[in-house]
Amino acid sequence: MTSQTIRTFSAASAVAVLLMAWSPMAPGAAVVVADEGQARQLLKAMTDYVGSQQSISFEYDANLEVVTKDRQRLALVSSGTVSLARPDKIFATRSGGFVNIETVFDGKTLTLLGRNKNVYTQVEIPGSIDHLIDELQHKYDRPLPAADLLLTDAYEGLMAAVVDVKDLGSGVIGGTECDYLAFRTEEVDAQLWIAQGARPYPCRYVITSKRVTDGPQYSIQIRNWKAGGPVNTAAFGFKAPPGATRIELAELQKMKNMGELPSHFILGGQ
Repeated sequence: MTSQTIRTFSAASAVAVLLMAWSPMAPGAAVVVADEGQARQLLKAMTDYVGSQQSISFEYDANLEVVTKDRQRLALVSSGTVSLARPDKIFATRSGGFVNIETVFDGKTLTLLGRNKNVYTQVEIPGSIDHLIDELQHKYDRPLPAADLLLTDAYEGLMAAVVDVKDLGSGVIGGTECDYLAFRTEEVDAQLWIAQGARPYPCRYVITSKRVTDGPQYSIQIRNWKAGGPVNTAAFGFKAPPGATRIELAELQKMKNMGELPSHFILGGQ
């Protein structure tokens, strides 16, 4: 970090402190925070809304904080899209500085395409989107972006191990006013911003590990949310690009720069 950067950061911090001093939210001011029951109701309203939508599409920006081998904390950023049609079709993309992956599911076959290496693999996983999300997370260690929020009954899963939940008022994400909730389990802290109004969709989701040294933090910010519109089922079919090579899943998993992290990064504590 250069001296100029340090001065800029210090100046920004000073401005932030000054603004807080003039803000109604300054230290010592009364803060209205809803009780735990209200927080749970807000989350339930969101999961009911998302789970009832037969079609959903959105764009996202994700941020995964990691620790390098020489103990430097860095953030890996990526962007992508998600489209789904219940009960059993989904298409997702994720691109960053080291990876460009597409995930396609047509109700029977899951396809993972690595565009940067022009290779793909296919696995038979017949069933619903809920079943696919569970298989990807627990069997293949390749969770979909914001997967926990997309289940038809996400509330039970999100609250299963929660020991503390708070409504922290409101915030603004991408110009949308949101209800701001915070949850704690024994293993992670989670924060969730939910759009206010008739469409209570998730705007931002942050998960921080508490039981891993140099605990990683994953956040996803959702934009351009659309739900309930017509579905083009052709978008959920897979056609291999010219020159693409089909490989076995085990080969894909061994490839460098095909997962969440590039080869020269490690997760904290590993």
